[in-house]
Amino acid sequence: MVGIRDIAKEAGVSISTVSYALNGSPRVSDKTRDKIVEIANNLNYIPNMAGQNLRKQKTDIIAVHIASYQGAFYGDLLQGMHEKATEYGLELIVCSGKRSRLLLPQRMIDGILVIDNTYSDEELLKYAKLNYPIVVLDRDLRHENIRSVLLDNTTGTKEAMHSFKRDDIEQVLILSGPKNNFDSQERLAAAMTVAKEEGYAIEVVEGNFTAESGYAAASQIQCKEGERLGIFALNDEMALGAYNYFKEVDGNIGEDIIIKGFDQSEITQFLTPPIHSVSYSQREWGGRGVETLMKLILEEPAENSIIPTYFS
Repeated sequence: MVGIRDIAKEAGVSISTVSYALNGSPRVSDKTRDKIVEIANNLNYIPNMAGQNLRKQKTDIIAVHIASYQGAFYGDLLQGMHEKATEYGLELIVCSGKRSRLLLPQRMIDGILVIDNTYSDEELLKYAKLNYPIVVLDRDLRHENIRSVLLDNTTGTKEAMHSFKRDDIEQVLILSGPKNNFDSQERLAAAMTVAKEEGYAIEVVEGNFTAESGYAAASQIQCKEGERLGIFALNDEMALGAYNYFKEVDGNIGEDIIIKGFDQSEITQFLTPPIHSVSYSQREWGGRGVETLMKLILEEPAENSIIPTYFS
């Protein structure tokens, strides 16, 4: 592998001169810099980024940890992160799995965003205590080196649940997410509050935020003839799964079966009839996360924040 010693030998200059030239230092003339850069390109020189990062203690790279790459949920969220990272001159890595969590303690990145419930609170707090900047989007975690950028799960959920009253629905099936999921817990608590206020008959079926789990839950429902049923899925993936099941069995969606969701994905909006859903700006959510992380990296004042939600 070609190193700066090889370039220095070829150019007939010192190693330090090569280093200055390749790093854009004004200590070398334009003529010398151009000569060294040309030689480096001819020798297919690749800089040792790890070594450079250790010397300057900054990589200009951040990472977002997600639970999986499945489904359409992450699209606009990651685009919002990418756009804001580009604005700040940062590179964004998207990763999943335990090995990728070594990037932070090995100083290969400057900070992380987390929307991965398999990443434990204990591990995040351990890194926070070591002074690493962290932004969480999927839990409320308190530490001076951690900030949260969360969805307002309560407002949108309550609006969606109250809307069943206008649909003349008295029985509501709630398709929840995993028990250990922060957003699911908040949405379920808000939904149960409204159910008590409105006097709905409630049944809760646990899913895992996938279309398959929504389909499976819908297949277990015993619909009584002449009785209207409301289904509130705590994300649009499960709402789509339930919709697909009732389409297959010729369920009267929109009349006898009213399905509502959370996330307002493009797919559910263009169904016939459409699934009305709790909406929010995923791009704003992702962008706000990166903005908050950048403030932590620069050791500027950074606040926790909430992204508003609406039902439409």
